[in-house]
Amino acid sequence: MRIGIVGTANSHVDHIVRHLNVHRAGGDARVVALSGGRDERNDALASTGGIAKVVDAPTDLLGLVDAVVIADRHGARHREHALPFLAEGLPVFVDKPLACTVEDARIMIDTALAHDAPLTSYSALRWIPDTEALVARSTASGRPHAVVASGPADPDGDHGGIFFYGIHPVDLALRLAPGEIGDVRTDATASTVTASFTAGSTRVVVNLVRPTDTRQIPFHGMAFTQDAMVEQTLTLDARYCVPGLEVFLHMARTRRPPIAYPDLLRPIEVLESVAAELCARRPPAR
Repeated sequence: MRIGIVGTANSHVDHIVRHLNVHRAGGDARVVALSGGRDERNDALASTGGIAKVVDAPTDLLGLVDAVVIADRHGARHREHALPFLAEGLPVFVDKPLACTVEDARIMIDTALAHDAPLTSYSALRWIPDTEALVARSTASGRPHAVVASGPADPDGDHGGIFFYGIHPVDLALRLAPGEIGDVRTDATASTVTASFTAGSTRVVVNLVRPTDTRQIPFHGMAFTQDAMVEQTLTLDARYCVPGLEVFLHMARTRRPPIAYPDLLRPIEVLESVAAELCARRPPAR
C-alpha cells in the first residue's frame, strides 16, 4: 500500500514514517511520497524513511499513492487538500481536526459518499489503550448519564485556536457519549474554556485549560452511570499515534470507515460553537 502525506510539519508524521518505513510494522504499507516540496523538514523525513518522491503540490501525489494522510496542523486547510483525493475514490485519513467548520466537514463527507472514497478523522487519543480501557469500563457500568473530559488547549493558538488541541478531549468525551449534539454552552476565564452540552441524553462537560510554555494538564476522562463512576488519566507513550494509524490502515484495506459519518461531524459541531462564542466575546480591535 503506497501512502502519501500532505502537511508534513506535523509531528505525527514522524510517528507514521518511523512505524511504516523504519520499523516496517504496518504490513505492506509504506510512505512513498510527501508533498510540500524540498525543504529541510521534508528532506529529513525522506532520508529517515527512504522516501523517494517529494512533490510540490498535494495533487502531484495523484497517481503515485493508494491512500493519503492529510496532516496539516491547521484544520482550515483540510478541505482543500482532501477533496482531490476523495474525488478520485482514495482512502483519506484527515488528522485531527477534520475541519474548522461544519460546512467544510460536510463537504468532505459528501464528496467521500459521492465517489465511494473511505474517509475518517479522529484524535490519536481516541484509540490508545487508556481510552479503550475507559470505554470498556464505562460500557460495563451501563449508559452514562454524565461525561466529563479535560485536557490542555489554547484558544489563541496558531493552528486553528481551540480546534487544534480541543479536539482531543472533545473526541474522548464523544466516544463515551453517543447521540445528537445539543444545547452547547461556553464559559471562559483567562486560563480555561468549559464547554457543556448534551449528546443524546448524556450531559457532557469538557474542560480545556490553557497550557504554559513548560506545563500542561494531562488528558482525563470520567463517566457517571446510575450507580458507578469510572475515570482514567490518559498516558501518551512514544507509540501513542500507532493505534490510530492502524485503524486508518485497516480502513484503507477494507474500505470501511471506522466511524460513522454523522459521528465525524459531532466534535466539529461542538468546537465550532465554542469558537464562535469565544470570538463573539473578544473585544473589537482598535
